[in-house]
Amino acid sequence: MKKECIAMLLAGGQGSRLYVLTGEMAKPAVPFGGKYRIIDFPLSNCTNSGIDTVGVLTQYRPLELNSYIGSGQPWDLDGSSGGVHILPPYQGAKGGSWYKGTANAIYQNIGFIDMYDPEYVVILSGDHIYKMDYSDMVKRHKEAQAACTISVMEVPWSEASRFGIMAVDGDDMITEFAEKPKEPKSNLASMGIYVFSWQALRQYLTDDEADPKSENDFGKNIIPNMLNDGQRMAAYRFEGYWKDVGTLDSLWDANMDMLSPESGLDLRDESWPIYARSVNAPPAFLGMDSKVSHSAFNRGCTVEGVVENAVLSSNVSIGKGAKVSYSVLLPGTVVKAGAVVEYAILGENCVIGENCHIGGEPGGSEKWGLTVLAPNCQVADGREVPAGIMLDRNAEEVSK
Repeated sequence: MKKECIAMLLAGGQGSRLYVLTGEMAKPAVPFGGKYRIIDFPLSNCTNSGIDTVGVLTQYRPLELNSYIGSGQPWDLDGSSGGVHILPPYQGAKGGSWYKGTANAIYQNIGFIDMYDPEYVVILSGDHIYKMDYSDMVKRHKEAQAACTISVMEVPWSEASRFGIMAVDGDDMITEFAEKPKEPKSNLASMGIYVFSWQALRQYLTDDEADPKSENDFGKNIIPNMLNDGQRMAAYRFEGYWKDVGTLDSLWDANMDMLSPESGLDLRDESWPIYARSVNAPPAFLGMDSKVSHSAFNRGCTVEGVVENAVLSSNVSIGKGAKVSYSVLLPGTVVKAGAVVEYAILGENCVIGENCHIGGEPGGSEKWGLTVLAPNCQVADGREVPAGIMLDRNAEEVSK
């Protein structure tokens, strides 16, 4: 069945910079914003952009992600003529291997893409928080008669060396591209979101796979090769909210941004909804003595203490006299009576004992940092866990 455009969503990353939070799950499956998971954003963007066929490429710890996506029904991606498809690495007649890089992951699924014979393929990452109309980007690609279009945004010069950086001409056509340059010539950064004309990309993927020296990566190989060959490559400028939540600090930042719509991340805007799989839990319960301000919480939560500037996922429990501030609590976490949690990220099903003190306010020290607890970590009554400390599931300190 021929489609004009399909999307391929790279969701196999280990998320090593999220440390203990991704020990048991792929990064795109990490809960976000109380009621979402990171992967909800690109999937919802596809639905809202009119893209009804999405391949999700999984690899690292895929069980929770696969289970969460299911048939794709929450995102209206369960249609018989397309829908969402989980695409793990597989063993073929000539052998098989893990995905070796972003380009190799797409190469291994050429057969899936050919099944829909698309004019255009949108390549997405599974670890970004943003709202984007991909159809506008495809329109830019068509008008520019490009082989490749890259979504870009201006970033602070101090951060430019973390991204793929490009130079453009007066028509916003790309003239230079450098992957994570030490001395960037520009602050126009790739967002890792691409539109390709499929027949052009198909040939470059095939050639790249045949090159034993290639790292099989879009930023390091495919894009530079296309540019060197003189292919038409367009930049698509994006000016909305976008954050790569691949680090603990950026994940915390994005959660806090969600609490302040003036940040640009307004999830209450019904004109571009972010869909998520609903939680089977009773409504939240707020006790007589509870105080909740500038915070978000989901179904199943029980709050009998104080919650300020915090994000509570489903089935979180805050005991009497407990206080949670400037923190992100993932599903099933329990904070017992009298405990204090501040500037922390607590993994799923953590238990914070009575009268514990987890984390601390920034005090101007360069050593200050978020306090992070692994899923299923149980902290004994009365324990103090200082700012910047990370605990594994056995409540033992590990280095970041």
